[in-house]
Amino acid sequence: MKGKIAIVTGASSGIGFATAKKFSERGIKVVAVGRGEKELERLRQECSTTGDNVKVHLADVCEAKQMERLVADVIAQFGRLDILVNCAGVIQNGTIESTSIEDFDRMLDLNLRSVFSLMQKCVPHLEASKGNVVNVSSVAGPRAFPNLLAYCVSKAAVDQLTRCAALDLAPKGVRVNAVNPGVVVTNLHKRGGMSDERYTEFLEHSKSTHPLGRAGEPHEVADLICFLASDAAGWITGVTYEIDGGRALTCAR
Repeated sequence: MKGKIAIVTGASSGIGFATAKKFSERGIKVVAVGRGEKELERLRQECSTTGDNVKVHLADVCEAKQMERLVADVIAQFGRLDILVNCAGVIQNGTIESTSIEDFDRMLDLNLRSVFSLMQKCVPHLEASKGNVVNVSSVAGPRAFPNLLAYCVSKAAVDQLTRCAALDLAPKGVRVNAVNPGVVVTNLHKRGGMSDERYTEFLEHSKSTHPLGRAGEPHEVADLICFLASDAAGWITGVTYEIDGGRALTCAR
């Protein structure tokens, strides 16, 4: 993978941060996209020991013009694009009765529409390099959970987007896959409004809802993303790959 060029969104925290760091360690030149300036700078500094492999790009993935500028800047600087990893996302509680149309639109805008839009902008360059896309979905894509309606809908749509795009782009030599994590220790739930105390309880509860007895860590998901983005996965496309400690095997609880 050394020398390849990758865009990683949501790189200022969680799985995106871990993926950008893992890519850098493997010699990939990473354009790390996010809204957290301090966090992106921390990523750049942590990766400086592996060379000048991380370029930070402060942007909002929901802003089309900013994403156009991102892709244009990457091609202008590196002349190619090999990997796109869509990690940016948000979670919010809500049922069919309590979810407002504004919250529903916000969830789909970030979790789905931005993924579609950036993929579409990157396709010509991925076709030229015979590159690939890895989308970060969720165990809530193939599974339904109570009080998470908009989130589940958005991730189910990401799974189907992944499969449809994989078929569309296979003749062009571009692979498209997704990962479906269970509960991973990040700040996703806190950003969604969960208090520190409630989050601690949630992680403790996750020991019983995940057969392996614990929540996952960002670097574990990053390892799978690295595999799917590598030539070792060259005959894999259109998969939505569960990495959830066995969570998808269980009944809802």
